[in-house]
Amino acid sequence: MKRFAMFATFFVSTLLAFGSSITLAADLQVGRDYTVIDPPQPGGSAGKIEVVEFFSYACSHCNDFSPLVAAWSASLPKDVVFRRIPVSFNRPPWARLAGIYYSLDATGNLEKLDAMVFAAVHKDRVNFDSNESFVAWATSKGADGKKIGDAMNSFGVQTRLKQGDQEAVRYGISGVPAMAVNGRYLVNNTAAPNYGSLLKLVDLVVAKVRSETSAK
Repeated sequence: MKRFAMFATFFVSTLLAFGSSITLAADLQVGRDYTVIDPPQPGGSAGKIEVVEFFSYACSHCNDFSPLVAAWSASLPKDVVFRRIPVSFNRPPWARLAGIYYSLDATGNLEKLDAMVFAAVHKDRVNFDSNESFVAWATSKGADGKKIGDAMNSFGVQTRLKQGDQEAVRYGISGVPAMAVNGRYLVNNTAAPNYGSLLKLVDLVVAKVRSETSAK
């Protein structure tokens, strides 16, 4: 019981410290709340601030994070754009899942099947060990399997897959989920006690970029 009380006290203290430390963008601390991407990468264009989520369908943390990100991204300020990049970390099973994401995006099936792919992998334990297995699954969900299969084998999807992995390297991504803001800052996951707080931290880093841009 004493041990639990000590843990509870530590946890509550962590929450309070986090809440007080990131009330304002000016309170953010490099190294604690974010790291600086060096060299900086291209951000949003034409006055836009770009937020990039690096993720994988294979990642259980990404599975937990995904519904919160979906809700968050649906109500972004007009000057913020959101982009997702599936990573492979040179793992063939992860590369196949990244290809699935790009194929769904290319065929207009992403909105319908994105959450269902996460559920298939993490809840139903479906093993998409080949393109054919995914095509069969997507067909069973009412999608045009042939269209998706063609996309998976297309030059366009393979190019996006390669570019996504290259981008992850340039951003210095070593684990997922990871949130980067405008090519300048990588948000520190360990600075937040939960995913909701992580998204609030992302909002504050966005505000930091906005203030830096307006000051120029």
